[in-house]
Amino acid sequence: MRKKQWTYTLLMGACIILFWWFENYYREDPYGSGTAPETADFPEAFYPKGPEGDLVRHDFYVLQYSEPHEQAAWVAYVLDPSHLTYEDRERPFFVEDPKVPTHSADWRNYRGSGYDRGHLCPAGDRRFSELAYNQTFYTSNISPQDREFNAGPWNDLEQQVRRWCKRYGRLYVITGGVLRNGLPTIGDEGVSVPEYFFKVVVRGEGTNRKAIGFLMENRPHQASLHTYAVPVDRIESLSGLDFFQALEQQEEDRLESRVRPSDWGL
Repeated sequence: MRKKQWTYTLLMGACIILFWWFENYYREDPYGSGTAPETADFPEAFYPKGPEGDLVRHDFYVLQYSEPHEQAAWVAYVLDPSHLTYEDRERPFFVEDPKVPTHSADWRNYRGSGYDRGHLCPAGDRRFSELAYNQTFYTSNISPQDREFNAGPWNDLEQQVRRWCKRYGRLYVITGGVLRNGLPTIGDEGVSVPEYFFKVVVRGEGTNRKAIGFLMENRPHQASLHTYAVPVDRIESLSGLDFFQALEQQEEDRLESRVRPSDWGL
């Protein structure tokens, strides 16, 4: 009898250890990884510098995960004219990001919250392959967005970026919610609800390089896109991120200090 009790105790202990390991270390990746990642095409000189967080590289975008806010502080990706296809992809499930060491937030945090699971790197920009499309459904690539905002001005801006890509060629896009202390949260994991979302778009090379920033409140509203255009400096002051910090100081100042919608046909 005593031997059986020891056996049951050992089996129970093994189950507890296995469950603990599964919860803390096991990362299932249902979408896999490709053999020719494009994240190397995004210039590291454009990576924003900000609060500490895990840098996560996927095949078609890179992000810095903010554990206190349970979402990305920023997501950066290349948008090339060859990416702009209209393939009809089957919408997959949202899943935790297997590359975030601290676990990205579970999608169930959004359920019943009244907020959309708003993509940062848009799924619509990644229809050119099943892998690229599916990887936008990691929960590290979403943030709580007001439904009318997500379907309204934010969607309008995403479509405008695609039009610019067709017109000007390759673009570099950095986007995210403005994360700060004291934001309201949703779900058991306390996913922060940003008051503002930003997008920075860059095109060209060297002295011909141009950048434009956008700052939008996370609420229902509708106005011409040029009214949301702001200097990158303005986004920096709200977000605490430092854009283009690896560029020459003169170039960084030129890109960040002014906003010229006319350079972008707005």
